[in-house]
Amino acid sequence: MAKNTMETKLPRKLEQKMAIMGEQIKLARLRRNLSIAQVSERATCSPLTINRLEKGSPTVSIGIYARVLYALQLDEDLLLLAKEDSLGHTLQDLSLKRRHRARPM
Repeated sequence: MAKNTMETKLPRKLEQKMAIMGEQIKLARLRRNLSIAQVSERATCSPLTINRLEKGSPTVSIGIYARVLYALQLDEDLLLLAKEDSLGHTLQDLSLKRRHRARPM
C-alpha cells in the first residue's frame, strides 16, 4: 500500500520552524494588505495551498514557497537558505591537509 504523504510527520523541531516560516509569510502578506486570494492568484496556486503554507504544512512544495515569496517581492530571501554554513566550513577546514616543511639537516 502506498504511503499517504499528507500524513508525513517531521521532527517536532522542524514542525515548529515550518510553523514559524508560515507565520512570517502570513505577516508579510498582511503587511502588504493582500488577501489569500490575491496572493494565490499571483502565485498561480489555490487559496487552500496558501492557507496550508501559512500554517506550516510540510507537504507544500518548495516551488510554491518560491512563487509565493516572488508574489510578495521577497524572492531574494531564497538565497539566504543555507548561506551561513559554519559547520560545513569547519569540517572542510579540518579535512584540509597541511603541508609541513622538511626540517633542515
